[in-house]
Formats: sequence, structure tokens, C-alpha cells
Amino acid sequence: MSTPAARPRPTWIDYPDTDGKPMAENTIQYEWIVKIKGSLGSAFADRPDVFVAGDLFWYPVEGDNKTRMAPDVMVAVGRPKGDRYSYMQWVEEGIPPQVVFEILSPGNRSREMQRKLEFYERFGVEEYYIYHPERDRLTVRIREGGRLVERPVTGEWVSPLLGIRFDTTVHPMVIYKPDGGPFETFDEVVSGRGKAVRERDAIAEQRDAIAEQRDAIAEQRDAALRDRDRLLARLKELGIEP
Repeated sequence: MSTPAARPRPTWIDYPDTDGKPMAENTIQYEWIVKIKGSLGSAFADRPDVFVAGDLFWYPVEGDNKTRMAPDVMVAVGRPKGDRYSYMQWVEEGIPPQVVFEILSPGNRSREMQRKLEFYERFGVEEYYIYHPERDRLTVRIREGGRLVERPVTGEWVSPLLGIRFDTTVHPMVIYKPDGGPFETFDEVVSGRGKAVRERDAIAEQRDAIAEQRDAIAEQRDAALRDRDRLLARLKELGIEP
């Protein structure tokens, strides 16, 4: 009697898309994460090859669901926009997120930040930005060889890859898009749109008022011409040549 062959173990691996931890520990950290993610999305809205995500698991190694990181914000140039449950690098043609942002909170520990630095160095991040909103302090690390080397930031810094500009001469720090517009919070965007609508309506009202004035002037001119014609006709009736 033959022995039945052993059944192969399933090769399917679960890559979780959440660890159950909150994205932010406080409102300040949350506002900065949302501001950076949303403003980057707006800045590169016309670039179909720039993918921006916030708090998304990044799995760099196929078959390994333990090696992962969820940057507060990450940018992958060369990858299409679209929804993802996680960023699986082998599915993304091997392209890693080249730019990552971490917004610090009181809960961050030096060991945790060292682990993140080692992960980003190992798996191909080109630019690493760490911002501490409570201290208003920006740390910039740029890849040199296989290392993410800290660069001194005195005044302003421009991202070599994204072209965004960090201005640390003002407090709190302001980030500018490549077109010069500032990064904005959701409330500022909504408020700005409301202001733009109000300005548009005011311009429309001014345009309508000018049109009414122009019509009134045209009516006055036509009335004057009619009066002149009547006067000329009356003079002719009286035998007077004007």
C-alpha cells in the first residue's frame, strides 16, 4: 500500500495593512502629517508617476511580512497614483519610496528612531526628513553611498528630488511647493477656497456694475443723439440751416 504524498504547505503570506496603532499621538503631530501628505498630493497632482501616501505599510522584501515600516508620509517617484492597502516593493517594480517624512511626538524614543533610520538606509530612501513640531526643529538626511547622512539646515533647504523648500527662518517652519505656494492644512485649504469664491463673486459683481454703467452711458448717448436729430429737424422746418 502506497503512502500518500505529504500535502505542500500553503505559500500564501498575509501582509497586514495595519498594526492597530494610531497614526498620531496628538493634534499637532496629526495636523503636520495631514498637511505634508495633502500638500504633496496637491503639488504633484499633475504627475501621474508620483505616489504619495501617509501611514501606509511598506514591505520591501517579498515573503517577509515582519520587515516593514509605515512612514508618516512617503513619496515614490516613478510609481502610479492609486489606492493601495500597503506598498509592496516587489509589486512596485522594485522601486522604494525615495522620500520619507517622520513627525515626532513625545512618544517617540531614540531606539525607535534609530530602527527607522536603519530601515530607511537599508531599503533605499534617498531623502529623510524628521520634524519635531514642538521644538520646531527640522533634521535632514540625504543618501551618500549606503548611508543617510545628516545635512546642516541653516535657514532654508530645498529637496533635491521634489523641489519643495523648507524655510526654518520663520516659526513654525513653512514648507513651499515647487510653484511657490505654501503647504496648507485642510482648514487653510477650505478657507482659501472660500476666499477665492468670495473674490470671484466680488469680481463678478464689479464686472456687472461696469456693464450696467456702460449700458447707462450708451442710453444717455442714444438719447442725446435723438435730441440732436429732433433739433435739426425742427431747424429745417423753420428754414434755418444749422
